Amino acid sequence: MLDRSTNLALVDEFVASDSLKRHMLAVEAAMRAYAAKFGEDVELWGAVGLLHDFDYERWPNPPDHPLQGSIILKVRGYSEEIIRAILSHADYLSDQYPRRSRLEHALYACDELCGFLTACAMVRPQRLEGITASSVRKKLKNLSFAAAVNREDISSGAEAFGVDLDQHIEFCAAAMHAANIV
Repeated sequence: MLDRSTNLALVDEFVASDSLKRHMLAVEAAMRAYAAKFGEDVELWGAVGLLHDFDYERWPNPPDHPLQGSIILKVRGYSEEIIRAILSHADYLSDQYPRRSRLEHALYACDELCGFLTACAMVRPQRLEGITASSVRKKLKNLSFAAAVNREDISSGAEAFGVDLDQHIEFCAAAMHAANIV
């Protein structure tokens, strides 16, 4: 389903954590911006970004996340394209759901980076306004900062998506800032 209000209702039904909702909205913003940039379906890409972690609070352990969510999405009539893209963002499912499409690579590239950008924004008075790739890269080197974020996923995600990491950082930060996520 590409109706955003339906997707937001699904998020509200399954997600209690404001920080997880903020993450999902951040990924949605980046995905929508990339879809517009590449002439792709903005609603489709936005739905994938918004819904990719909706099942995480109930089933945080692999492979339940995102497999349990995929069952719910199927029952509720979501397209195979959306379901497959969400399944492909989990590295531990890469044998079954290897990333093939631009949409799938975009989700993987945006997911960890948006989480990291949110962490960066939370320690800056101006949040994402004026953030630079060099300042984000500096934080990436500090392994104790946002320690749960997989740095390898950020760099390999950008590479597999075919975008320069510095440009990717600034593009996602701008998209999140424009959407007033953090």
